Amino acid sequence: MRERGRVRALRLIATAVAIFAALFPFYWILVTSLTPEARIFGGRIAWLPLPATLEHYGAVLVGRAFLANVRNSVLVAGSTTALPLLVGSAAAFALARLAMPGRLAILAGILAISMFPEISLVGPLFLLLRRLDLINTYPALIVPYLTFALPLTVWLLTAYFRRIPADLEEAARIDGASRLQVVLRVLFPLAAPGLATTGILTFIYCWNEFLFALAFTQTDAVRTVRSPWSSSAATTASPGGRSWRRSWW
Repeated sequence: MRERGRVRALRLIATAVAIFAALFPFYWILVTSLTPEARIFGGRIAWLPLPATLEHYGAVLVGRAFLANVRNSVLVAGSTTALPLLVGSAAAFALARLAMPGRLAILAGILAISMFPEISLVGPLFLLLRRLDLINTYPALIVPYLTFALPLTVWLLTAYFRRIPADLEEAARIDGASRLQVVLRVLFPLAAPGLATTGILTFIYCWNEFLFALAFTQTDAVRTVRSPWSSSAATTASPGGRSWRRSWW
């Protein structure tokens, strides 16, 4: 009994340490956001920000297009998540279930598309989008994001569809269901966890993407939250008179 009690105590301690390590960065971010700027630059950040200040939140929310940038990020990331799920799920089903020649070559080609680094595509994509008069528009971000989101969706869902037993599909076909009914009423409900996982990963990628958002947008009307003030850094003076130049993001 004593040995079991010790093991349980060690597990509780390890769990508490893990929770503290996971939550402490968020706590420190909150403390820093409520600490006056003079104390931050002076290196005097206390565990409890007393007296607290909301000047940092005001600097972001008042007089800046932060909320518009958040709206743009939601619109772009949501569109880039929905389109690959619609198109990629159909392609993944075909690659996983249909007997078609060259499936491995198609999957390899899809993977090869996503292997190009973003920095190597900025120049050609910028010239193409400028010729199509799409610079500083939502399609200027959605279309390039699809080149990375769609291969990810196809790869993940192809593997997920392959894990679903084929007997379920055959049983539905015997009961008179068409192939479309099998997909919509049998496979898609079973693949819902895979669809959700793929959607979350795609949304996070589009939300965090910075390079294309910086290169293909020019005004806050279409800029996402990752690059609203990157072109104009903020200059703040420390209490000692030193000028600190920093970007907002």
